[in-house]
Amino acid sequence: MSWRVAREELTHNRMNAVTADVWRDGDRVHKVLTGRDDRGPAHWASSDDPCAWNSWRREALVYATDLPARLGLAAPRLIDLKDLDGGDVELVLEHVEGRHRDTLTIDDLAATALALGRAQGRPEQPDHPWLSRGFLRGYSTTRAVDWALLHDDDAWARPLMRAHFPPALRRDLLALHAHRERLLALVEHAPRTVAHLDAWPNNIIMRDDGTPVLIDWAFTGDGAVGEDVANLVPDAVFDLFFDHGDLDAIAERATEAYIGGLRDADWRGTEQDVRRAIAACAVKYDWLTVFCLAEAGRAATDIMAYGGDAPVDADARFAARAAGLALCARWAKGALA
Repeated sequence: MSWRVAREELTHNRMNAVTADVWRDGDRVHKVLTGRDDRGPAHWASSDDPCAWNSWRREALVYATDLPARLGLAAPRLIDLKDLDGGDVELVLEHVEGRHRDTLTIDDLAATALALGRAQGRPEQPDHPWLSRGFLRGYSTTRAVDWALLHDDDAWARPLMRAHFPPALRRDLLALHAHRERLLALVEHAPRTVAHLDAWPNNIIMRDDGTPVLIDWAFTGDGAVGEDVANLVPDAVFDLFFDHGDLDAIAERATEAYIGGLRDADWRGTEQDVRRAIAACAVKYDWLTVFCLAEAGRAATDIMAYGGDAPVDADARFAARAAGLALCARWAKGALA
């Protein structure tokens, strides 16, 4: 008798045209990358440009060159890499057991930040022509949002916005937007490293031995020192993986751990440079304010969890996003001071 393991569809960003499919089959995870899928919206279109933030072949190249290990970071083991009919590429990866998404702890996030610091503080960083360049600007300035909503009093007066975004936060988020170009310039002139660029609880698996394993390396490339921490912290609460009441503790633990990792690697920059870069990276989420303004006008049942598979509690979503955006506004203010 033969036994067949049922295929398990895995949660992922279904709008991103690069990812055609992701599923688990027993102890293996399959991910199909494509440059010809036009089902998604234009702001998630795949690119043939090897340096573009959404270059469709990059993750296959990351695994084929064993880049994570050369950086000093853990990733799933590559079992096979297949060229498919039509030009697509299939990654076959080990399924990693461990804490993931909302089962992670603050200690796990700190351990991930420490590992990132140790990797990114190394004096010699790999260089490839297919690493992404200008990720933060390319991603954050191309989100499909109606920027006019920032100045729409009726949009700010919607019940969900009124309940969770007080006038002082509105002023601070408008100031962040007004200084977007200056903040992007600060990030672009910060000390550089090779960054994961999508570090958040959905892309972290904590093994039982305490090793953080990073998945989804599609955006990997040139980034500011600290840019991964600036993503990890607010994104821990935006999709309700962590309680937003713990956000300040997450920020402190992750930042201190990352700086400690840089010191372990004998990084020669200053702590001030790192903290300023982290703070300036808050500009990445400028677009999320406008997204919240638009989402607040939808029916509560249309506000969906990450992956779009199920609705979430609208008040919980807006409370968490308000807390994360308030942190971003404070960071931006500090970076500009």
